[in-house]
Amino acid sequence: MTSQSAQELTHPESSDYRNLAAPIYTWESTPKGALTMSGAEAELPEHIAEFQKTLRNFALNVMRPIGIKLDRMTPEQVIAKDSLFWEFRKKYLELGVTVEALGEMEPQEAALLFSILFEELGYGDAGLAISVGAGILPQWLCAKFGRQDLLDEFPDAVLGCWGITEPDHGTDMLDPSRQIVYPGSSYGRPNLVADLTGDDIVLNGQKSAWVSNGIIADVCILYCAADSGDGPSATEGCALVFPMDLPGISRGKPLDKMGQRALNQGEIFFDNVRIPRKYLLAGPEDYQRAVYCIHAEANALMGATFTGLAQAAADLALDYAHERKAGGVPIIQHQSVRSRLFHMFRKVEISRSLTRRGLNFNNDPKLGTPSLCAAMFSKTTGTQHAFEVTSDALQIFGGNGLTKEYPLEKMLRDARASLIEDGCNEVLAIKGGSYLIDSEKLS
Repeated sequence: MTSQSAQELTHPESSDYRNLAAPIYTWESTPKGALTMSGAEAELPEHIAEFQKTLRNFALNVMRPIGIKLDRMTPEQVIAKDSLFWEFRKKYLELGVTVEALGEMEPQEAALLFSILFEELGYGDAGLAISVGAGILPQWLCAKFGRQDLLDEFPDAVLGCWGITEPDHGTDMLDPSRQIVYPGSSYGRPNLVADLTGDDIVLNGQKSAWVSNGIIADVCILYCAADSGDGPSATEGCALVFPMDLPGISRGKPLDKMGQRALNQGEIFFDNVRIPRKYLLAGPEDYQRAVYCIHAEANALMGATFTGLAQAAADLALDYAHERKAGGVPIIQHQSVRSRLFHMFRKVEISRSLTRRGLNFNNDPKLGTPSLCAAMFSKTTGTQHAFEVTSDALQIFGGNGLTKEYPLEKMLRDARASLIEDGCNEVLAIKGGSYLIDSEKLS
């Protein structure tokens, strides 16, 4: 901009001032700009915006009512053959969201759709959303590693699970690089070891009760310690993708837990299970890369899902604040309620922005290695905010929020579980901080 044009813009008496272009906004007499379904988000591509509307309808009319019913069942009833879980599963597959379809999109367009998908699924029911997420991880990682043969054997309709956490090693299993281990200590003996010394890979041991879809999955992506002849090593493990009907695989009882009760979780036991070599996704030389990769994908998925849950709770609270009267007026007329709602929506915006920004960044083809730190920003922020927002929403509902007549007490329980899920937030912060170390500055 030249000094002359700048002068004209700042001095109304300039001769050309009235010839400026029309303003980009259409101002009302009392301005009040509205947020979109995606909050303070620029206009989405038309096909993604339309799909988001489809997903929101699915979340409200299919997921939420089914999730509420499953929440009140026993874990055994949730996974029974006549359970509504399988109706949900069937209707989700009819949406046509596949790993192959996402792979055919431009990387950053796929990242946006991925975020919106899990935001909207989380809007409907967090437990069912995580079941979907865990269910596609075997196929998702096969695509990331270029294993078309395994994608052909295990299409999207085949329900997956992710076996990594162990009874004696929870978040430790996400740390083969030993960034969070206490100095001078050892993680101890793994609960599951893959023997790589023969023609087949042999598994002995177990995964813990927190394996999502563990009791009902047909395919598993498994991460465990490996023994290449010198004893088991958690830092030199392996990742496998295999069918769950192999001889020697058994499963425990479905876990009875506080939140996300629509999400089946349970133990898996391996007794001399022989895994053909074709199912090896990553050997010891690639193990740390494989853990890094799935951790980054899963943490981004968590951030999106619980952004959606927080948005749902905030929307319910906003509607209720217009309906419920106290002090003679709808409670939204009270300053404290308006302030609380503002900060709830602010936290949703932060969570959504971090998640979409991180996914966009990590799907940039020019990047090379994605940033696990960015994914952990999303997970820890999204889950912490979901817990805070659902708690504040319940407070707005008052005593009604404590009853099962309203969905808030369930949403609060679902959000609380997320602070531990996919790595405790406190431990992730330690690991994430380790990635910020610049060794050159320490020398």
